[in-house]
Amino acid sequence: MPRLPLFLVSLLLSALVAAPASAGVEEEQRAKNAADVLDEIMQAPDSAIPSRMLQDAYAVAVIPSVVKAGLVVGGRHGRGLISVRSPDGTWSNPSFVKLTGGSVGFQAGVQSTDVVLVFRSARGVDSIVHGKFTLGADAAVAAGPVGRMATASTDGQLKAEIYSYSRSRGLFAGVALDGAVLSIDNDANAQTYGANTTPRAVFEGRVDTVPTPVVDFRDKLEEYGAG
Repeated sequence: MPRLPLFLVSLLLSALVAAPASAGVEEEQRAKNAADVLDEIMQAPDSAIPSRMLQDAYAVAVIPSVVKAGLVVGGRHGRGLISVRSPDGTWSNPSFVKLTGGSVGFQAGVQSTDVVLVFRSARGVDSIVHGKFTLGADAAVAAGPVGRMATASTDGQLKAEIYSYSRSRGLFAGVALDGAVLSIDNDANAQTYGANTTPRAVFEGRVDTVPTPVVDFRDKLEEYGAG
């Protein structure tokens, strides 16, 4: 077998080292699932998140298929994405996140549910970026209003910092979600955007490559959360 010249070997090695990271199959599927959840929710006007909620949101997290560990009440675990609104009004690249613990209000016999969190301010997102964030303890969480006629005053005077939604068995409604911990999934971010990529770098667009399913999720937020 002929041997490659040394300079060609060197060039190939350099190209491999410099090649941008690409999302793994699991991360791409997670992004696709999150985009699908947004589509399915928002295409049912009578039970969807009111568009104004998304238009006024600072950030939106979508965690598809949160799995319950107990029979009716118990531990929860799910992986999803969170995007923030950029200063120019567009939606950022999403960071990957993990949701653990807490009670999501599963119906008896339901094994998983989709969870959507609508953040009204930067405070909760800052806490997630700097470590982890406990819903209900670190910020007030309220069941979000649904339907095209719903207003954003469901909890009195819009005092909640976060609105939570869930969908199980095809049913979608606002629910209370306290005690669950939301944190950055650094491994998934590294797999998707490259080693040592911080959530801030993701949100601020300081990444070299954004896989198509991740772009699709961001585009869905642009579509449904346009002001």
